[in-house]
Amino acid sequence: MTNDSTLAELCVAPVAASVLLGLAAPSNAQPLASWNDGPAKEAIVRFVTDVTTRGTARYVAPDDRIAVFDNDGTLWPEQPIPFQLAFALDRVKALAPQHPEWKDREPYKSLLEGDLRSALAGGEKAVAELMAATHSGMTTDEFAAQVRAWIATARHPRFGRLYTELAYRPMLELLAYLRDSGFTTYIVSGGGIEFMRAWARDVYGVPPERVIGSQGKVAFEMRGDVPVLVKLPQIELLDDAAGKPVGIHKHIGRRPIAAFGNSDGDLQMLQWTTAGPGPRFGLIVRHTDGEREWAYDRAPPIVLDKALGAAKAVGWTVVDMKRDWKRVYAFE
Repeated sequence: MTNDSTLAELCVAPVAASVLLGLAAPSNAQPLASWNDGPAKEAIVRFVTDVTTRGTARYVAPDDRIAVFDNDGTLWPEQPIPFQLAFALDRVKALAPQHPEWKDREPYKSLLEGDLRSALAGGEKAVAELMAATHSGMTTDEFAAQVRAWIATARHPRFGRLYTELAYRPMLELLAYLRDSGFTTYIVSGGGIEFMRAWARDVYGVPPERVIGSQGKVAFEMRGDVPVLVKLPQIELLDDAAGKPVGIHKHIGRRPIAAFGNSDGDLQMLQWTTAGPGPRFGLIVRHTDGEREWAYDRAPPIVLDKALGAAKAVGWTVVDMKRDWKRVYAFE
């Protein structure tokens, strides 16, 4: 997940359920079939075997088998921009006829002229303004409908595929493997909780109540005789970095035994998860494949530095995407 706090608080980023149910529930006839044999796959299988083998000191009861996953960069790409930001940019274009003042006001002016670089030159302030303009002022039902309509048709600029088709096949297999092994899987992302809840079940097999993300404030209103929840522009929870363990505590109320991430924005979640008693597992997806995906570590705003050092120090598993994955996407 991106480490830029504003992008992380509301930007992430899948839906035609009939197309994607096969991705959310890969066949378990061959667990982790898209993983190459090696230390990463062996570590996963060893941990799962340990905690599911009754009568051993490392056995963990099913109720305590909780696994948490970052989303952007861990379950699907976060390049060239987080997918939720792409949604916000498209919403600005759709809303522009209702806001003639935007044609002379940044960051909207540059965006509407097709100059994304200039539109985002304002950094956190510009992104925050775009997100507030596109993610508030409507009911939660209206927002969910907007997200579902976008995710069912929007395509990634590099691959020309639906964003939902870019869920990493090896991670979908890992989610299915864990659930088949009695784990409860959660998404814990800096992205917007309501954005992800609109499609997470179809893409990852994770129901809305198991999605944790950054949250804007919501207010109850009566619109005529209809009770609604209205999205407000203020932030209630920033579910990134140190906010991730806080979000887990608020929503789950228990410490997970396994955590999966890809950047320094996931460091505290991995630290808190693996600091508990009993068997623990931490894993980092390292982006090393510039041909099939992207190769990056320390280039802002997405940074994997401190978490990578911690992984080496405490023994978290590091997945080398180029080496450890036979394929990245189902369509390969």
